[in-house]
Amino acid sequence: MFDGIYFEFPKIAFVIFFFIACETLCKMRLPSIYFPHAAQFMKNSVDSSKLLFLLKWIGIVMLILALMSPVKDEPYEIEPKEGHEIALILDASQSMETRGFDRQDPGASRFDIVKKIVRDFIQKRKSDNIGLVVFGSYSFIASPLTYDEHILSRIVSQLQVGMAGRYTALYEALAQGVNLLKMSHSKSKVAILLTDGYSTPQVDKIPLDVAIDLAKKEGVKVYPIGIGGDGEYNRAVLLKIAKETGGVAFGASSAAELKAVYEKIDELEKSEIKNESFTYLQYYYFYPLFIGLIALMLYIYLRNKRGKA
Repeated sequence: MFDGIYFEFPKIAFVIFFFIACETLCKMRLPSIYFPHAAQFMKNSVDSSKLLFLLKWIGIVMLILALMSPVKDEPYEIEPKEGHEIALILDASQSMETRGFDRQDPGASRFDIVKKIVRDFIQKRKSDNIGLVVFGSYSFIASPLTYDEHILSRIVSQLQVGMAGRYTALYEALAQGVNLLKMSHSKSKVAILLTDGYSTPQVDKIPLDVAIDLAKKEGVKVYPIGIGGDGEYNRAVLLKIAKETGGVAFGASSAAELKAVYEKIDELEKSEIKNESFTYLQYYYFYPLFIGLIALMLYIYLRNKRGKA
């Protein structure tokens, strides 16, 4: 249990010399001046008690050990996984409320269908480190990168149309997805950008070229997906994003086509994500602190008891 323990503040050990010096030099001498035979009486006194002497020094030593802060490094590792690090960027603007996207469920909105297909995609990518960005008039990270597909899938199910505003900050969302992947050390960084509309200039604060340059700088391959009929989304912009980042642009006019798109993306080649090692400090100061306090409490109790006797 105590193997590998070391002290954070070992120099505090020198404090013990202060107590030794005090024990040696600070003894009371007044009684011997006024009472020459006091030494005879002191033999049975508190200060001469071997038990009290032992308790006192156990308390002092234990408290000094507690102040030195005994600790132990406890290492743990995140196991390496084969997979991509993926940013899912989902359009939650007001237009995603449009219905009729799924012929089997015409009453469901586009966003409801997207959430279902994205959740199925997440469940298949068990070895991937996946994060989530949601955008409308502004964009935000709904989930950082995680291997826990169950938590991520639950977050997706709770998303709502309009939660980020009614308009479309498309380029800002792309930049946000790149930032999500920025700290990644994976060889394969992928952003899957889904939208059903055009960028709204009034709310989109980042130019398209800047967002693309960010993606290229961080080595992020972007797979843009436009959903809806002809002219509902900016096909030319999506093609440009895909071409300049090394991805592929897709279009889907129905739920079946969108499902096929995600199945195609699911065929991405796997790449190794390196394992990470971490350590945390396990503190043991409370053991000597507890022993020291108990010893000093017993010392004070017995000293007072004998002093009254």
